[in-house]
Amino acid sequence: MFGLPYWPLERAFGLVGAWNAFILLSYVLAGGLACAWLRALGLPRGAALAGGLVFALAPYRVAQSTGHMLGPVSALLAFAFFGLERARDRGTGWLVLAAAGLVAIPLSGQLHLALGAIPLFLVYAAVRARPRLAGAAVAATLAAGAAVLGWAATVPGSVASSGRSLRTVDRYSAEWNDLVSRSLGGDLEEFVFLGWLTPLLGVAGLAVLVLRGWRGLAAILGVAALVPVLLALGTNLPTYEALWDVLPPFRYPRVPERLMPIACLALAALVAFALAAAPWRVVPLLALPLLFLDLDLDVYRATAADPENAAYAALARAPDGRLLELPVILPQRHFGSPYLYYLTQAPRERPGGYSTVAPREAEDLARRLSRLNCAYWAGGERLLTRLGVRYVTVHDGLYQDNPVVPDCRRTGRRGLEERGFRPIGTGGRITLYVRR
Repeated sequence: MFGLPYWPLERAFGLVGAWNAFILLSYVLAGGLACAWLRALGLPRGAALAGGLVFALAPYRVAQSTGHMLGPVSALLAFAFFGLERARDRGTGWLVLAAAGLVAIPLSGQLHLALGAIPLFLVYAAVRARPRLAGAAVAATLAAGAAVLGWAATVPGSVASSGRSLRTVDRYSAEWNDLVSRSLGGDLEEFVFLGWLTPLLGVAGLAVLVLRGWRGLAAILGVAALVPVLLALGTNLPTYEALWDVLPPFRYPRVPERLMPIACLALAALVAFALAAAPWRVVPLLALPLLFLDLDLDVYRATAADPENAAYAALARAPDGRLLELPVILPQRHFGSPYLYYLTQAPRERPGGYSTVAPREAEDLARRLSRLNCAYWAGGERLLTRLGVRYVTVHDGLYQDNPVVPDCRRTGRRGLEERGFRPIGTGGRITLYVRR
């Protein structure tokens, strides 16, 4: 979905510059699509613009856009609703586009979000487009089929094939105070801040819809705003364990906050309806800076990209051979994702990687290789020979302050040198070793 627009950005600005530009443009895209949807609902420009701002700058979306595709992908939900509204007046062509946006959510890897987006879209279509319900149902079915295909292609045989334990869900569950805390804390996945003024305006918008007789839309937006927030609490919600036992889909996501973009979009719409009911047209425009301050989130920091690392430059010039990166990190843990960036400089086959749906064989192999992190080499040399590993990079920075790896980098280096590996390149805190 995003590969096509990303390609010219990468050609123009390079890998890092293109990513930064893509993320910034994704805010414009999300806000613009939400604004267009609200305008299609008949809201005035000022109120629709305020709603678009709320969705674009929703703290959860912003936080997830720093290193996760959930933030940019969530714009597709606003696009699906916009397409459905346009289809009421402009024909089935827009309905096809709405279906394409919905299908793209699971195909972009966001299966958890699709579990909520598909039924929400179907219910929304039943309320807003009764004559076209059949077409909307087909669109939702296509999206559901794509989600099932994605599940069938990735989950069976993976580390997630038997579901996630409640202990894993508990690790990523938000606390009640996280709903009103602007602090990111220790884990990005527990961040569910909604703002302080914004939820109050959302409640006011819900009242406006009820008083004006739009009870169906009020019910949809109210449930869509509330349910993802409650589910984000995970095991801190008393009924979550019962849902986990009774409903199989709840057993697979390990991060219960993944439905939060739905709440962000519903809340944005409710805010827009509240401001649209103001007696003066200037009120929505005056509310824009207040909403901006309410949702402001300081999560971006300048980070050295290290685009021409000398160790990986030496690897790019070296003869053929597979690569092992130390410390070895299990596929489900994101701490190994920096390796993916460095391999753009020197692509090599490697026995590791970052994936929450990695095959079980890959995780078993990673566990065996992880013993080399601290120079436990029993059977290690034979394993590397069988895998065809000729090169090893040691990332000192990933040994430090890493909750999943002990800081034994000196021991790990010494173990390599004792078994005939010699350094042939150093770039910053990364050293490349070659096997003699």
